[in-house]
Amino acid sequence: MKLARMGDGVEVFYTLQGEGVSLGVPAIFVRLSLCNLHCVWCDTDHTWNFEGTPWLHEKDGLDGYAKHKKEEVVKEMAVIEVAGLVREYNCRRVVFTGGEPLLQEDELLLLVRELRSDGCDWFFEMETNGTRFPCLDLMTELDQLNVSPKLSNSGMDVLLRRKIDILSRLKESGKAWFKFVVRGKDDVEEVKLLVQQVGICWNRIVLMPEGRSVEALDRISLWLADVCKELGCRFSDRLHVRLWGDRRGV
Repeated sequence: MKLARMGDGVEVFYTLQGEGVSLGVPAIFVRLSLCNLHCVWCDTDHTWNFEGTPWLHEKDGLDGYAKHKKEEVVKEMAVIEVAGLVREYNCRRVVFTGGEPLLQEDELLLLVRELRSDGCDWFFEMETNGTRFPCLDLMTELDQLNVSPKLSNSGMDVLLRRKIDILSRLKESGKAWFKFVVRGKDDVEEVKLLVQQVGICWNRIVLMPEGRSVEALDRISLWLADVCKELGCRFSDRLHVRLWGDRRGV
């Protein structure tokens, strides 16, 4: 498996789920590297913004920021090694995140089955951008899908980031929650159109402010909370940003 490297190790860590319908729940995060999208505001750009790629990021031009050397931010590990890291924690809720985990769905399925082989009551969440559908075996093993379709604020062409047929199938699975990153009020209108196109019930929708600082979150949160009340959907803060700031592995 290709995981996000952090220091001499990888990003497998115990924390509180910071976003979405499971916000505040203790969980072990397993951050896989590689992504098929490239959001300009992505806060895990070390999983895809490698040297030699053409993608833009909003940090471009900031002092000290540069595209990542792939060998410095990606580490390959055997599935059994990753399972060992997960088992070090006294927790049975695991969140697979990225990057885009479904780029490594074969390895992910092996990892899930390896962990379940101990007979413990595991609960597996997967965070995905909604452009790929899991194979049947992996879908069966997963307990919850946190689907985050990207809006135009991501800076990508709609044909790359939006797959209506995939979103419809994810909705029909009954395991998916749909989380949208909101920067402005135009984003809400875009969400309304997509919800109508896919036929998602508003009680399965989560709206979350974009931001890597408390100040950025606060600029959006109050009016977005009112929007959620009006639409009958959930509001998600970014708990990890409020507790630990723009830091990795916490």
